[in-house]
Amino acid sequence: MAATGSERRIAVVTGASAGIGLYTALGLARAGLHVVMTGRNPARTEAARRFVAERASGAEPETLLADFASLAEVRRLAAEILAKHDRLDVLVNNAGLFTPHRETSADGFEMTFAVNHLAPFLLTNLLLDRLKASAPSRIVTVASEAHRRAHLNFDRLGRSGGGLPGYSRSKLCNILFTRELARRLAGTGVVATCLHPGTVATDIAQKGFLPSLFWTLGKPFMISVPKGAETSIFLATVPDPKPFAGEYVAKKRVIRTTAAGRDDAAARRLWDESARMAGL
Repeated sequence: MAATGSERRIAVVTGASAGIGLYTALGLARAGLHVVMTGRNPARTEAARRFVAERASGAEPETLLADFASLAEVRRLAAEILAKHDRLDVLVNNAGLFTPHRETSADGFEMTFAVNHLAPFLLTNLLLDRLKASAPSRIVTVASEAHRRAHLNFDRLGRSGGGLPGYSRSKLCNILFTRELARRLAGTGVVATCLHPGTVATDIAQKGFLPSLFWTLGKPFMISVPKGAETSIFLATVPDPKPFAGEYVAKKRVIRTTAAGRDDAAARRLWDESARMAGL
């Protein structure tokens, strides 16, 4: 085992090779956690590890690789985490993408849905027993204000096209997943919450839903990537996370989602459908 229960607190940050995930990993390392940084590209993920190690005194972050477009790789990643660490204090579901056009994952699902929702849903469930055994612990999922554009059509769940509508649906899924997860975790000492990081100048904004002209004009008004990581770091480290259980958070405070994001029946149905799709 890489760690024993009393030695150090462990945090897993997905999509940590760049952007918000990278600075979330840095913030958690500076807070004294041992950070496991996951990414898809070996060179970029190793460069990110060095970036954190050089800026967080005494930190020895580690890396694990997985492509969230494949549920088999998510399962492998979970198995590696469980084999290396006998405790897990924080899981930050940060990895995400935007696809301008419809693409299909290795398992036949629409790519944005697969990477932004189904992969973290599966990873969280595979790590849930370890998180419970390590309680008090927490699960932080990066959602988005883009959810305000979305409603779910369960007849086409995981099959509808990409672009901004697909991205928005995946972020609504993040919120509903968190809501149902928190309900199921009541009394376990594991707190699940989700957040909007702000309008951040990241690759997703530039390459995804902002046309080049709007990117050029709007970038000066966006927040920096380090600033965008602040709410994730806050939720992962705040001394008492219970007020945020099941909630949607922006600028470190609870905010109200759309009615679709507060639909408990939809949250339960999404859980059941996602479990079927993920083979749980």
